[in-house]
Amino acid sequence: MTSAAFDTLEAVETLREAGVEEKQAKAIARTMRDAVTEGVVTKADLRAAVAELKADMFKAVIGIVVANAGLTFAIVRLLGGDGGQ
Repeated sequence: MTSAAFDTLEAVETLREAGVEEKQAKAIARTMRDAVTEGVVTKADLRAAVAELKADMFKAVIGIVVANAGLTFAIVRLLGGDGGQ
């Protein structure tokens, strides 16, 4: 998963303008960035998940088609439809 953008420099500058010491401002900005961006889902994340889901669904459909063809063949053979042999 990728991270959403969070401008830590701007946050530090805002905190500094409010009178917070630089070391504390940097710590606060990093903490805010981590809190804000943790678990954020991006378009790229969604696209990757959809692509994976499509691939899984395609595999499942192919498996069902193959199983259905095998079952149909077995039924035809059991019913004596093997061409008279």
